Amino acid sequence: MAAQKPRRFPPLSGVLVLVMASTGLVVVDLTIVAIGLPLISADVVDGDSAESVVVTYMVAMGALTQAAGSLSDRWGRRSLFLAGIAVFTLASLAATLAQDLWWLNAARVVQGCGAAVIMVNGIPLISDRYTGEERNLAIGAWGSFATGAGLLAPTLGGVLIDAFGWRAVFAINLPLGAAAWALAARVLPPTSPAPTSAARPDWPGSLLLMLGLGTATLLMLRPGDTPWAGQDTIALITACLALAAFLVLQLRVPMPTLELRMFIRPAFCGAMLAVLLSRVLTIGGSVYLVLYLSDGLGLSPTSAGLLMTPIFLAQIATGMIGSKLLSHWAPGLVIGSGYLLKGIGFMALALLITPSTPWWALLGPLLAWGAGGGIAGAPVMAVAVQVTEPERVGMVAGTVATLASLGAGVGTAALGAIFTLHDSTGAGGQAVADGTRAVLTVSAVLAFIAVLTTLVLIHPHRVPRPDRSQEPAR
Repeated sequence: MAAQKPRRFPPLSGVLVLVMASTGLVVVDLTIVAIGLPLISADVVDGDSAESVVVTYMVAMGALTQAAGSLSDRWGRRSLFLAGIAVFTLASLAATLAQDLWWLNAARVVQGCGAAVIMVNGIPLISDRYTGEERNLAIGAWGSFATGAGLLAPTLGGVLIDAFGWRAVFAINLPLGAAAWALAARVLPPTSPAPTSAARPDWPGSLLLMLGLGTATLLMLRPGDTPWAGQDTIALITACLALAAFLVLQLRVPMPTLELRMFIRPAFCGAMLAVLLSRVLTIGGSVYLVLYLSDGLGLSPTSAGLLMTPIFLAQIATGMIGSKLLSHWAPGLVIGSGYLLKGIGFMALALLITPSTPWWALLGPLLAWGAGGGIAGAPVMAVAVQVTEPERVGMVAGTVATLASLGAGVGTAALGAIFTLHDSTGAGGQAVADGTRAVLTVSAVLAFIAVLTTLVLIHPHRVPRPDRSQEPAR
């Protein structure tokens, strides 16, 4: 028999197309709204800051994902996935019709809940459909598409807003969500709950986690120029007590929302840290880079979005490379090399940014940013799945989605504080350039830290090679 050529792409299936499309919707909504914040402020917020429209979505999604992931393992994927798409689509309709900030934020909270359910089912559905190296390739395709879609969101948002106004960034989800629901109903097979699903779900733990994460994230995203108040102290105490109670409870209940014993595995810890830092850099960094392009260089929403396109293109082009390299290189080396390239891109951008920098000078660093993200992103997901028991895949997906959402929120908040601190030293375009330069410098340092942590924690002896014997003959 002739030797089989190694695959470069996973075999396409309706499940993979569905997961990529639906999670793309979720990730796009992390950043697409940022382009429309000035118009939202003028239309429904009476000129005040509309940042909460972004924050509420991140908080709701991050606070619910872990609980949704555990329920996915117990109740089955199909029904929960269909419900998540329906909730997300209906909430998008409510956001489209919003008349004030309270209405819009309430819709964004519900939208974040639906997004959490969609995201946590992505990895489990792929893991149920593929095995061995094909699973790594499928996870790579999914991860690259999802991250790339998030980076393409500013371009899409700019075009929609220039053509139809800010409501279009929510209205676009209606036909896409309906199509995703119809496809899911057709291609997803019936799934049985896990054998352990007879145990009582950890509702108290899920509620404590949502309370703790939601309160902590909102506290971190408070305006930096607001004096500390008594209500902030109460919020801090509430978050600490809720999270501490959650951790204690997880060690006592028979079916925890989060199996803390997973974190005794260094490779799992390394993968989760890489997920967190990835979203801090990707979402937090892109928000302030878009602000520089629009306010610092004076580009229109469409032009600013288009200039982010190189990140998306490089991410897609190199995403499959990272997954394929897992068959030949140590996972820590693959992921670390991606973060190294990403850090070089951030540092180059920081050195180049001025109020008069020509747009074409940014193309090379933007390509490096995207290429590094593509190489590093997908293998992280594959490592997390490989070092975890199959019955815990939904829980792992919940942990990944939780850390990704929190990374987006924390990155926006922490890098925003750095941006505000440094842009106050100048005026106009110079102030924005100074703030963005500081953000990108810190992002480069975090990327280099990620290189070190992945090389140490994701050691080749701690991550099994893909079992190719399980792959179907071709």
